[in-house]
Amino acid sequence: MESTETLNDPVKAVVLSSSLLTERIFLYSSFLEALKARVKADLWTTSAKNLHIDQQALSSEMTVDSFPAVKPFKQFPYTYLRRLNEYVWDYRLKPPSRMGMIKEIRDRNTRFHIRTLYAPARILAALRREQVLEDWLEEFLLTYPRSPESKLRLESNPPDVVLSTGSFRFEEPAVAAEARKLNIPTLAFITSWDNPSTKNRMVYKYDGYLVWSEIMKQDMHHFFKESRDVPVYITGAPQFDVFFQQRFYESREDFCARNQLSPDKPFILYALGSPNLFLEEASIYYLAKRVAEGELGDVQLLIRPHPLHDKGLDAGLFKQLGPRIIIQDNGQGGLSVPTRAQTEQNIYDWVNTFRHCALLVNLSSTAAIDAAIFDKPIINLDYDPEPGQSRQRLVKEINHTWTHFKPVVDSGGMLLVNDDAEMVEAVKAYLLNPGLHREERRRMAEMVCGFLDGRCGERMVDAILDFVEKEKKRKNKHS
Repeated sequence: MESTETLNDPVKAVVLSSSLLTERIFLYSSFLEALKARVKADLWTTSAKNLHIDQQALSSEMTVDSFPAVKPFKQFPYTYLRRLNEYVWDYRLKPPSRMGMIKEIRDRNTRFHIRTLYAPARILAALRREQVLEDWLEEFLLTYPRSPESKLRLESNPPDVVLSTGSFRFEEPAVAAEARKLNIPTLAFITSWDNPSTKNRMVYKYDGYLVWSEIMKQDMHHFFKESRDVPVYITGAPQFDVFFQQRFYESREDFCARNQLSPDKPFILYALGSPNLFLEEASIYYLAKRVAEGELGDVQLLIRPHPLHDKGLDAGLFKQLGPRIIIQDNGQGGLSVPTRAQTEQNIYDWVNTFRHCALLVNLSSTAAIDAAIFDKPIINLDYDPEPGQSRQRLVKEINHTWTHFKPVVDSGGMLLVNDDAEMVEAVKAYLLNPGLHREERRRMAEMVCGFLDGRCGERMVDAILDFVEKEKKRKNKHS
């Protein structure tokens, strides 16, 4: 039996990171400061940039290592069975975000031999065998060694917990599987508010979960029933901690100088979503042209690309419109998604872009929450901006039926527009009265984020400590 002193030793944690959207939590939120002498964390990252981060900037509480090698599952039978499992759950739960138009889009890119799984999936769903299938599949997938390197690392220096921040992505479940086989407790931080209802299945079960809010907790209980039997910690959204840190605040003059903006003129912000889903260039150009021509007054337009994507805009087209139109540089050009990272300068840009903008225009993206936190008016497109509008129905489904986004729309914290002309009129209205819908925006941000106090990273550390303490006590009780 372990001594009582063991319970008070610093916790050893391996933290997995395969996206800049979560890695910035550990580098810039209140998470690092909260570690202090309580947790010794080893960050395994796919980002080559962050492998060279100044260790002194991290302090002694966190070290950074390269992510272990991971190989994919063999197509047959592993990937086939994973797809079958996903289809069974889709037909059983019928989440709007995975049915309807989005399913039609995916089907076009799905090979025939995978589509043959639809019929057995419907039968298994009708028989309510989804949990039986997934439980069996988990045990079967655990027999396939996707990451022998992570097994060696975990065996040589076993941590008290493995924290995954990308349990829906390619790389991290492979390490979590090895931890499971070694009886190392695992925690999954659910990266974003849409993950439970929109992503493919998390086949592996975790010993605990971290979520932003009560709504996310209820979504986890609905879509992943095993979460009802383990700790689910509500921490808030730690990536937004930087919005409350004065060290990242920059004067309007300095921010505008770096982004070729005039500090004495308001700027409209258009934040792009993923170009893999919608192409927004036509509507952005419509707005940009009217800004350039002075129709909206003496204002500017800053276009912010998605931090994970370069494509989606013809920069030359917008440069022709003159100095009022600026495309922000995210500094990630040419890098693959897993290897991207956000420097402190990227964080400055992110925070101050939303601090200093006059209002936001977007298409159903998390940028709406960024703007709401800073009390900036939000205009949300309720139409497909691409010529031909081949995904018009999908836009309507996202805004009015999807589990994560419908409550945001229904909150009244954003203004929906049905075409380009309505978008321009909405911009004019908010420029005249930015206080419109202020209370609704605040409630919307609180509903999605859970906490708006800049201390979510601290709550993550508190959750890790509480979880490990409970796990140690449980093991001692049964030893």
